[in-house]
Amino acid sequence: MEQELKTNAYPGRGIVIGETGDGRYAVTAYFIMGRSANSRNRVFVTEGEGIRTQAFDPEKLEDPSLIIYAPVRVLGNKTIVTNGDQTDTIYEGMDHQLTFEQSLRSREFEPDAPNYTPRISGILHTENGRYSYAMSILKSNQGDPSSCLRFTYAYQNPAAGMGHFIHTYMHDGSPLPSFEGEPKAVAIEGTIDEFTSMVWNSLNEDNKVSLFVRYIDIATGETETRIVNKNQ
Repeated sequence: MEQELKTNAYPGRGIVIGETGDGRYAVTAYFIMGRSANSRNRVFVTEGEGIRTQAFDPEKLEDPSLIIYAPVRVLGNKTIVTNGDQTDTIYEGMDHQLTFEQSLRSREFEPDAPNYTPRISGILHTENGRYSYAMSILKSNQGDPSSCLRFTYAYQNPAAGMGHFIHTYMHDGSPLPSFEGEPKAVAIEGTIDEFTSMVWNSLNEDNKVSLFVRYIDIATGETETRIVNKNQ
């Protein structure tokens, strides 16, 4: 994980989901980065059991449409993590008995030509001491806005000490190249504070904006959360 982040100046927005080495905690992390003043003018704040992005300086907020949303929401024993307002789409769909994948059928990549930023999403499910998770990416077909590619990856009985990492961009560029391939296998190591520090310190100093990390006790459902904002 550390190597993946330190060698990529602009992965964009990223989701990590996995399990601690002792098998006790389900882990998720979500970070945002920004190149423009509008993207960098954000912080994470708590909202109920989840979080929301908001403008650090409301007077400098320009277009809120793709940068103000709830990245994390909780529906019963399910934790939803995404890089856009599809968090609400998944929440509402699953609340009406749709699956994670079915809920996302109504959505596509972001309409931010020429990047067409992928929509990345994840869901963690803990129940009766069992844990599974899934990840999704909706992306344009090689930059063609008329064609949406949909990929869902499901992880049953996750391996302890292992997680998966998906992000919006392969690297910096113009236009920004969409993520390619399967979510990357990464190690999940340390306490919540150690893991949070590792991710935050590995992100590019100029481009990082905010980070959310949550450890969920698989047996009890109890959660512990960390939020780090560059803007204080």
